Amino acid sequence: MADLDRVRWRCRRGLLELDLILKAFLERHFERLDAGQREVFSELLDQPDNDLLDLALGRREPAPRHRAVVEMLRAG
Repeated sequence: MADLDRVRWRCRRGLLELDLILKAFLERHFERLDAGQREVFSELLDQPDNDLLDLALGRREPAPRHRAVVEMLRAG
């Protein structure tokens, strides 16, 4: 549970739209991610807010390594 709490804290961003996208992702997908996908999600959270929002909204294409997790973000 501490891991989820840490990730939830990292998902608090400066953009409301991004907060909503990340909250929905956590609720729908996070528990089912394997270790590799969680690592990719952590890498995505290292992105600046605007870059991450662009990825989530499909305005920017993800790196091949990030593609599957970004597709989950886009799906909600």
